[in-house]
Amino acid sequence: MKKIGHFLKKKEISKKIPLDDKSVFYVFDKIVKEEYGNRGAENIKMERFRDGKLFLKTGNSNWSNEVWLNRQDFIDKINKELGFNEIKELSV
Repeated sequence: MKKIGHFLKKKEISKKIPLDDKSVFYVFDKIVKEEYGNRGAENIKMERFRDGKLFLKTGNSNWSNEVWLNRQDFIDKINKELGFNEIKELSV
């Protein structure tokens, strides 16, 4: 006789939880603070999230350039924190 845990491990339980803006805002702010500290958090803000795309606003062109160069790292870290690949693109 097999244990129930054996069957549960084999069966993938995946429910698609609707992702709200607040969750994405929280995760994004957390990652920006970890990477760039308070100065980065002041200058890199998320405006909105729609259809897998994050729209950002930066304090100046230097911050825009920094985000643009590291956009894939941002996407990867946000998706890892959320637990699934919901973020597809960043727009600065």
